[in-house]
Amino acid sequence: MANKWVYLFTEGNATMRNLLGGKGANLAEMTNLGLPVPQGFTITTEACTQYYEDGEKINDEIMGQIMDHINKMEEITGKKFGDKENPLLVSVRSGARASMPGMMDTILNLGLNEEVVEVLAEKSGNPRWAYDCYRRFIQMFSDVVMEVGKKYFEALIDKMKEQKGVKQDVELDANDLKELANQFKAEYKEKIGKDFPSDPKEQLVEAIKAVFRSWDNPRANVYRRDNDIPYSWGTAVNVQMMAFGNMGDTSGTGVAFTRDPATGEKKLMGEFLMNAQGEDVVAGVRTPQHIDQLKQVMPEVYDQFVKICHTLEDHYRDMQDMEFTIEDRKLYMLQTRNGKRTAFAALKIACDLVDEGMIDEAKAVSMIEPRNLDTLLHPTFDPEALKKATPIGKGLAASPGAASGQIVFTAEEAKEWADAGKKVVLVRLETSPEDIEGMKASQGILTVRGGMTSHAAVVARGMGTCCVSGVSEIVMDEENKKFELGGKTFHEGDVISFDGTTGNIYDGAIATREAQIAGEFGRIMSWADKYRRLKVRTNADTPHDAKKARELGAEGIGLCRTEHMFFEGDRIDAFREMICSDTVEEREKALEKILPVQQGDFEKLYEALEGNPVTIRFLDPPLHEFVPTEEAEIEKLAHTQGKSVAQIKAIIASLHEFNPMMGHRGLRLAVTYPEIAVMQTKAVIRAAINVAKAHPDWNLKPEIMIPLSSDSKELKFVKDIVVKTADEEIARAGSDIKYEVGTMIEIPRACLTADDIAKEAEFFCFGTNDLTQMTFGFSRDDAGKFLNAYYDKKIFENDPFAKLDQVGVGKLMKMAIELGKKTRPELHVGICGEHGGDPSSVEFCHRIGLDYVSCSPFRVPIARLAAAQAAIAEMNNK
Repeated sequence: MANKWVYLFTEGNATMRNLLGGKGANLAEMTNLGLPVPQGFTITTEACTQYYEDGEKINDEIMGQIMDHINKMEEITGKKFGDKENPLLVSVRSGARASMPGMMDTILNLGLNEEVVEVLAEKSGNPRWAYDCYRRFIQMFSDVVMEVGKKYFEALIDKMKEQKGVKQDVELDANDLKELANQFKAEYKEKIGKDFPSDPKEQLVEAIKAVFRSWDNPRANVYRRDNDIPYSWGTAVNVQMMAFGNMGDTSGTGVAFTRDPATGEKKLMGEFLMNAQGEDVVAGVRTPQHIDQLKQVMPEVYDQFVKICHTLEDHYRDMQDMEFTIEDRKLYMLQTRNGKRTAFAALKIACDLVDEGMIDEAKAVSMIEPRNLDTLLHPTFDPEALKKATPIGKGLAASPGAASGQIVFTAEEAKEWADAGKKVVLVRLETSPEDIEGMKASQGILTVRGGMTSHAAVVARGMGTCCVSGVSEIVMDEENKKFELGGKTFHEGDVISFDGTTGNIYDGAIATREAQIAGEFGRIMSWADKYRRLKVRTNADTPHDAKKARELGAEGIGLCRTEHMFFEGDRIDAFREMICSDTVEEREKALEKILPVQQGDFEKLYEALEGNPVTIRFLDPPLHEFVPTEEAEIEKLAHTQGKSVAQIKAIIASLHEFNPMMGHRGLRLAVTYPEIAVMQTKAVIRAAINVAKAHPDWNLKPEIMIPLSSDSKELKFVKDIVVKTADEEIARAGSDIKYEVGTMIEIPRACLTADDIAKEAEFFCFGTNDLTQMTFGFSRDDAGKFLNAYYDKKIFENDPFAKLDQVGVGKLMKMAIELGKKTRPELHVGICGEHGGDPSSVEFCHRIGLDYVSCSPFRVPIARLAAAQAAIAEMNNK
């Protein structure tokens, strides 16, 4: 039997999300629930994948099924494409299986031509509406399908409004709109070189192709990369009978949420516009009315809508984001989906749903996007500084947080300035999906137009970026890069601050403070800790970082980089003396100066961790990173060492390496200079003995991690030095303290010979930054220069340094664990690269049996939640 590429809404349901996309599956589900949904059909995600496999063509089998479903749709609706009596008009919308708001393309009012528009004008007795639909269709089709920019058409609309002396599109009459439609078609012909298509079926096929193409547009590709959505998924296309919100004052369109997406409060929140089409609300071209006002405008429609909201939330057991249209007092539901929300709202909604008996704790933990927790951990304005500041304006509080930075007016400038290290805020009339990269680069986004559901608001909330929208009191002059607000003119580069939680805008910079975490955060985290198997440690080199990580739930230190401690105060001088020494005795003398301060550092770390595990990695970077580069510093070192400047420069030159990342570093330093390992072992063990004496109830067991091993013999050489030194220190102190010696697995050969290495190592910790670098043969400092080309050409979907490569690097990790545990069954294994805080990488670590992940302090809650979600998913799949 042939593949089924197309489904009527009556043939699908919510479980078919992977095939029908989120929008298609939910339209089918709402149809099954008996809700008022304009009928239509969905072309599957598989058809999109096939379209790309066939060289961006719709093959005959898929085309045949599309044509069959047009006939079925005509039967269901009683309308026909291009008919003189009862013409069918449709919308064509994208719908991937993961929500991607505003990233792909939509076309409304498809099916119109010169004849059909006349029929509509006559039959409805409403020529203004008919020509409004026609000019919108020409504009959308030209922009989305033929890529004639919107700006050409908007210029024609602005010119027409100026000629007529009006400000709003709705003030243009039928004749104006008819004239605009003609001007639009002329513009189309001039840009494309042929007439605007009049055959509705031709229009439909071109629109379907355009939606498939939009899966691969730059903004969709950026969004997918940021949100771990695979390119291979494809998008579905939904073809649906039009419901018209622009038929006059008894029609309208809106977007609503069953709970507040910014705070999580249980109340209907949304906006609507009368005499408008859906895009008007989302695009933020006109500032809409609050949903509560619909009660006054159309009480019976409002009551019906509220009832549907309850039905949908009860059915999906989650906060819903819905789009609706009212056509001449009749309500139609165009979409529902689990609503995007801020992290703060996500925690509240999850807890409230548990308290309301709608979901259990495991479901509550599973429904929170781990990466969004980041936004709870970001700074807010300092209350004292805020008291002294006076707002110069106020907009809608669209996405919480605090933003302060230099003003830029375009997305391109935002990216350029941010790349140059500047903090910027993007100020726009309104944002559009093309602005995504600039929005990402900005501290915050400020828009003159648009409501809480405008593009800027929705995308900013998803990214966790502060946003204030609908600041209508701004007088904007984008062309000259300036605006007026609060009696002052602001230019590009001036600094402003704004608060996405209150909507207030301030002149100049305002001090910020760290986030305060309370309430629902603690509840969700305690539930997460109940379910997860993986432990979560932190990468911390200072007591301050360690304390912060403990506050956020870290259960130990998985990586303390001792070299970071060498740069503090005058200890760098002593270390430079060690590097420039000629004899072992001279080196030991220089290291003796560092020993007490290194010991003090470790004592403070042990104190901060209160008996939890602390893994201390011995010196890793190549020595050239520590030598002076400034002339004055070189002279100072020469004087200390009793050498000439020329001699010191010769030593520095001798340390130069062609490829330092694969050079004289890690345990190779300890092989060459064993005295470094001796000093560090003394510091680790002496510190542990002192802290254990002060806290006899703590189970203190330092973990000494030897970096970069690739051979069991080199590891044994360094380990023997560590063990001899440690045992001597313990015996001298009369202590019974225990310690472990393990290694960092960051070279492919170590994975391949892990059974051998485990004879010496009591634990493994994967350094996946280096392991990724060595496995791919990419320099992580230089890969950025060419990785974009890999994304564009679909060779890679993600940066392997940000998201663990489970196919290659992951296979090496699995091999190392299996081989290592064969030799040493009690071997404990962790990960301490940047991947330790990436949710999909944490899930992989759970799957392959790691004992812990370790990440930067502020990513600890993300890792805790991701680890719990991995355990719950595994439980549900059994």
